[in-house]
Amino acid sequence: MAGQVNGKVAVVTGGGSGIGRATALAFAREGAKVVADVVVAGGEETVQMITAAGGDALFVKTDVAKGAEVDALIAETVATYGRVDCAFNNAGIEGQFAPIINDSEANWDRVIDINLKGVWLCLKAELGQMLKQGSGTIVNTASVAGLIGAAGASAYVASKHGVNGLTKTAALEYAKQGIRVNAVCPGFIRTPMFERGMSANPQMVEALAAVEPVGRLGKPEEIAAAVVWLCSDAASFVTGLPMVVDGGWTAQ
Repeated sequence: MAGQVNGKVAVVTGGGSGIGRATALAFAREGAKVVADVVVAGGEETVQMITAAGGDALFVKTDVAKGAEVDALIAETVATYGRVDCAFNNAGIEGQFAPIINDSEANWDRVIDINLKGVWLCLKAELGQMLKQGSGTIVNTASVAGLIGAAGASAYVASKHGVNGLTKTAALEYAKQGIRVNAVCPGFIRTPMFERGMSANPQMVEALAAVEPVGRLGKPEEIAAAVVWLCSDAASFVTGLPMVVDGGWTAQ
């Protein structure tokens, strides 16, 4: 049985762990050739996991905050596989959390560079290739923090609101050219980034699960399923959507 993205080429940034790895593996299971990037050890391990399962994958080390490296990522993907059908712009960091007056300019710059500028640079490179092809689908990782405020997380919240704005704008600009652009807005998902944030306060994990309407935290694989669906032909009339995958948390 053919998969949801059978025969397509998918680029995943931040594919070395968490949501990125889960999505890279999901793309491969659903029939796509996968290019993963960012962290060398994690990215190469993801590629090994895909190839061991009989899939086709490539690792390209990329700093998404540097335009030349992003351009090289897309160029190498095209040189290897001929095209870019799907892109998941997922690379991101949490940064440091502090009230605005205690936050640092360095923290602000780093979070915005990776989470927002990085998505913008990826969009530019991916859209350029997809316009040549006349088709393509892109999904950006935003967050529920891109829909609401969160005290002590100004840089992160601003970056994720920006991702949702970029997503809607890109969707409108290229809808008539056969390119769809959407975002996923994960809630509390048990990823390495989440675990780092909870390491100093493990009791918070139970507290967060308790306020989830579904009674638990999310899994990276549940975000991956949403991303693959958004990139599939089943979502052919879906563009400009910030898809919330949060167990009902923002519905409260």
